Amino acid sequence: MEILYTGQAHATGYGRNGQARSSDGKLEVTLAAPVGLGGDGNGTNPEQLFAAGYAACFHSALRLAARRHKADVSGSTVTANVDFGAVGEGAYGIAVRMEIGLPRLKPSAARELAEAAHLICPYSNATRGNISVELSILAPPAMSACSSIRTVTQPAMEASA
Repeated sequence: MEILYTGQAHATGYGRNGQARSSDGKLEVTLAAPVGLGGDGNGTNPEQLFAAGYAACFHSALRLAARRHKADVSGSTVTANVDFGAVGEGAYGIAVRMEIGLPRLKPSAARELAEAAHLICPYSNATRGNISVELSILAPPAMSACSSIRTVTQPAMEASA
């Protein structure tokens, strides 16, 4: 891989309860375990940070795919839901559910574009074969998860015993 950019962040404290800061100081967050995991929820958590990064990266890949396909993606949205859970005795994992809104495209074109973005996105390439990633295309005009028209699931690797 030809390295084009390196992002760096440093975490201190007690893991999920601590601080994280990027090397350039543009990102500085307090970390706190979410209430659902027994924490006080008074900060962000790794799943939210991963979701934000993946959603932004996937949206960039979607826009690149749109330029290549000459598709209108104005008004597009990407929401990443990162699920955290047990994958074995004493081991934990994540799964991702992406909700992609492409209000100006027909469902078939939206699916094609999302699948192309999934091949371009560095987060998708990094997670492929390691975690479950589900792509849902939101149907206009409601563009809600309830109006999902298709799901593509990327299978996760089996947890080692």
